Amino acid sequence: MRDPEDAADALQDALISAFRAASSFRAESKVTTWLHRIVVNACLDRIRRKQSRPVVPLPEAGPNEPAITRDAIAEQETRLAVNDALAELPVEQRSAIVLVDVEGYSVAETAQILGIAEGTVKSRCARGRTRLAKLLGHLRNPDAVANVPSDDIARQQRRTREGR
Repeated sequence: MRDPEDAADALQDALISAFRAASSFRAESKVTTWLHRIVVNACLDRIRRKQSRPVVPLPEAGPNEPAITRDAIAEQETRLAVNDALAELPVEQRSAIVLVDVEGYSVAETAQILGIAEGTVKSRCARGRTRLAKLLGHLRNPDAVANVPSDDIARQQRRTREGR
């Protein structure tokens, strides 16, 4: 999370959730893994809530300056389009993509957080990125090559073209 206030609120939500769910902890994994999962869920919940009510702060502008520049509007529209596209993904793909591509966790860390195999994380990310590329295609120059951050997607597209 980029906003320190949102991160603090999410952490507080996570601590409350952990306190309420303490009796359900089964010691099948480390306490830190269990707590980390609760914090990740709290962050994802807060992000979802914020997406449904986006707030755009207005910069202070002088009397002769536009309040919002065209670049800022375009950037905000892009951000909203990406958030909407992420919301369209199945929760499994969205969780993997948010952890790996947005939050910067490694595939191994993401696998541990989500309690799944590393290969599953990779396939969920690849499928999610492919779907995002389709959903966000209108943002790219139609003549440009798709700028999707995954070699797996390029391989998958080659296999499809070659009929495999």
